[in-house]
Amino acid sequence: MHEFSAMQTILESVLSAAKLHNAERVLEINLEIGELTFLNSEQLRFAFSILSEGTVAEKARLHIKKTKTRIKCANCGYEGYSKYHGPEYHSLDIPLSLECVKCGSADVEITSGRECNIKNVKLKLPNVQK
Repeated sequence: MHEFSAMQTILESVLSAAKLHNAERVLEINLEIGELTFLNSEQLRFAFSILSEGTVAEKARLHIKKTKTRIKCANCGYEGYSKYHGPEYHSLDIPLSLECVKCGSADVEITSGRECNIKNVKLKLPNVQK
């Protein structure tokens, strides 16, 4: 279950940012996850609920936006969406192959779909009185 280790890394980054800003709480986390990461949103949510217990991120709202796969074809120049037709998982020792939807060439560059980004985090900061 690579969702657990992925969420652990995400949460470490969020907690580091919260500490840097002396946040009282993390209110919201917005993630952008590419479909080719093969990260399951429900499993990410479950991992978050476990890993955030007892931290300033406990009970934060977790929003996950899935991004589609985009390619650029070296053969015909097509740039746009592509569909992955493989299994719901991927192994690092088996190359990921996609085809151009326009000409069928396998000589494509993946330009989107592998990202795992923290888009933004909403924090509750302490009231600072002057």
